[in-house]
Amino acid sequence: MTASRILVLNSGSSSLKYQLLDMADSSRLAVGLVERIGEGSSRLVHEPLTGPGADGGKRERVGAIADHEVALKAVAAELAADGTGLDSPELAAVGHRVVHGGTRFTRPTVIDEDVLAEIRSLIPLAPLHNPANVTGIEVARSLRADLPQVAVFDTAFHSTLPEYAARYAIDAETARKYAVRRYGFHGTSHAYVSRATAALLGRPVEDVNVIVLHLGNGASASAVRGGVCVETSMGLTPLEGLVMGTRSGDLDPAVIFHLARVGGLSVDEIDSLLNKKSGLLGMCGDNDMREVLRRAGEGDEAASMAFAAYVHRLKKYIGAYSAVLGRVDAVTFTAGVGENAHQVREAAVDGLAELGLALDPEANAVRSSRPRLISAQDARVAVAVVPTDEELEIATQVYALVTR
Repeated sequence: MTASRILVLNSGSSSLKYQLLDMADSSRLAVGLVERIGEGSSRLVHEPLTGPGADGGKRERVGAIADHEVALKAVAAELAADGTGLDSPELAAVGHRVVHGGTRFTRPTVIDEDVLAEIRSLIPLAPLHNPANVTGIEVARSLRADLPQVAVFDTAFHSTLPEYAARYAIDAETARKYAVRRYGFHGTSHAYVSRATAALLGRPVEDVNVIVLHLGNGASASAVRGGVCVETSMGLTPLEGLVMGTRSGDLDPAVIFHLARVGGLSVDEIDSLLNKKSGLLGMCGDNDMREVLRRAGEGDEAASMAFAAYVHRLKKYIGAYSAVLGRVDAVTFTAGVGENAHQVREAAVDGLAELGLALDPEANAVRSSRPRLISAQDARVAVAVVPTDEELEIATQVYALVTR
């Protein structure tokens, strides 16, 4: 029996998302989430998708889950109840989403002590994410020390940026000493969606230039030339770029100095302000685009302004990345907002006919879980909606590594 199953783990500070996939046919066997880890009201939701366990649908339990080790053991128990536990001989590897890989990790990497130490050393570049990623790796290794554990990095897809695009115009020695450069994030999503867009167009990925707009609570844009990322909106951290749910995106750096000198805010207070209290939330009090759209539709001025700022930033990036690529074959929307908010897509493309962009209103209004074109038939540049699948992308990369 050839081992073809990959367990994908995405460890957050108080959550653990997981999927079990069979790469023999890229099917999902189970999906689940453990949230509020460390609290008395922890919640585990497990959904077997195939096999005997699938007949019962989702299973949910609420109760204290002390830490990630307890959480992963609970996940293992749920999988075992379906006959797909961690001890299964069909399990080929565990794939871990790791947010920051620095400049060293540009491809999927089998985790050993040296790799784990390097991931820990990158915590200052991703203090909100890498610690949780490390915890998930440590727990999984303790449960299956004999099984390949593979890290797939959010930053890896963007490691192909030309050096002039990756560098910030600051003192070169300071930048080198403190690893200050553009890294980019959401890489697994941008990689998957750019390839899926080429497939949707029926063209080889090497022949397609695409602007990918990953629009969720976190949001990022990328310019992908022939399958290779040449520019992306997030930078040293996920703060830069588009207006997001709670993050400001692009900002004059002197705002920070101003808030410190005039406002008396500490570095930590400014960090919290820009990452957790800005973006849509900061402008109108809601970070859920559905609520922003509802309020704007009712004439709420703050929500209307937040939406206008959000769309204005999107248009700027579409225009800038059109210039970077020179020729654009497609603009693709993905992630929660990009896939579901037709108003965002309509507003972002409106007025960009000179760039070859125009929507088919009826196609844009359709809700679907399938990749689709929503551009007008006579538009020079395709506009697409492609549901992202980061877990499948991680599993695909992991399986290719452990079976080569």
